[in-house]
Amino acid sequence: MAKLTIGFGIVLVLLGIIGFVATGSAHPTALIPAVIGLFFVLFGVLANTEDSKKRMLWMHISVTVALITFLGTIPADIDTIRLSHGAYFAHPAAVEEKGALSLLCLIYVLFCVRSFISARRSRLA
Repeated sequence: MAKLTIGFGIVLVLLGIIGFVATGSAHPTALIPAVIGLFFVLFGVLANTEDSKKRMLWMHISVTVALITFLGTIPADIDTIRLSHGAYFAHPAAVEEKGALSLLCLIYVLFCVRSFISARRSRLA
């Protein structure tokens, strides 16, 4: 899971950079996913250890951050749906980027929950 976390962080960094460039490099808030992605890369590096307690700690921290990010971007999901139905937004690229951030965080949380359940089952067996 540590490698998945690092990969997820890299995807978020790329999302932030692409969003920043797509907005003409005029809106630094487009780099927010990149900053969040850097945290996930850090969490993945710290979780890439043989010590199971440290690995569990950093993976739980990373999934908690992803869940909080997803919950915080739920309004962006609604805006993304409204945008797809033709609603007007002053900065549609920002709406799309926040929607992508939200979707990626949800997918990551689901992968982590599946992994945590699998790890618990294998520990009990």
